[in-house]
Amino acid sequence: MKYGAMNFPIKPVLEELEKISTLGFDYLELTLDPPCAHYTRILEMETELVQALEHYSMGVVCHLPTFVYTADLSPGIRKASLREMIHSLTTAARIGAEKAVLHPSFISGLGPFVMETATGHAQESLCAIITEARHLGVELCFENMFPAYHWFFDPSHFVPVFREFSDLKMTLDTGHANIDDPGKTRLYEFIQRFPDRIGHIHVSDNAGKKDDHVRVGQGNINFKKVVTLLKHAGYDDTITFEIFSQNSGDLLESRDKIAGLLTPD
Repeated sequence: MKYGAMNFPIKPVLEELEKISTLGFDYLELTLDPPCAHYTRILEMETELVQALEHYSMGVVCHLPTFVYTADLSPGIRKASLREMIHSLTTAARIGAEKAVLHPSFISGLGPFVMETATGHAQESLCAIITEARHLGVELCFENMFPAYHWFFDPSHFVPVFREFSDLKMTLDTGHANIDDPGKTRLYEFIQRFPDRIGHIHVSDNAGKKDDHVRVGQGNINFKKVVTLLKHAGYDDTITFEIFSQNSGDLLESRDKIAGLLTPD
């Protein structure tokens, strides 16, 4: 298993890389969001960043931009958002990322009132991003969201897209799967239904109401059961800890708890 942590994109990337390396992680999950980690900034420091990754013996996974609107009803916004995605994906390949995390398109504005139109735009954008990822040799890992996104929060939503794109993987986000799930079964169902499609994992905890990104054990996710299911699924790949706390100890404690649960019986 490989363990990683994510940069905070309002801070200088090289400083974030050094901190994450010092904490003993295997890789940086580089979220390509402005102001400090926009793809243009990364390209400006490309040589220095690649050298720093080599110096710290760190791998890199990239998270494609979060705050873009590839399903927007306005053609100009949609096209600009897709350009941001494609340029970011190309940048990820340039710095040696083997994986890229992709959020489903956010259905915004009046989109929920015309879901067929909005989801059609989203599908068109997804096809373009997948095509580019294949061309670049980057494994695309499509992330589950939560009900406020209107789609791709339930396992059933992933069935048709996995059927259409046989090489598309999934980023399983534990925190997202726990939000607004009264039965507390959605997270387990993702693992049980798609054991061979999970290519990356985001770990954080919450109380089931919002995406708190707190340390493991601070919310109500049953990580012991999650890890048991992952073991049965044979998962042995990358896990990024999305613990957004000022205290680095929360990040380390979360990693150590999951690593302990993953230790062979």
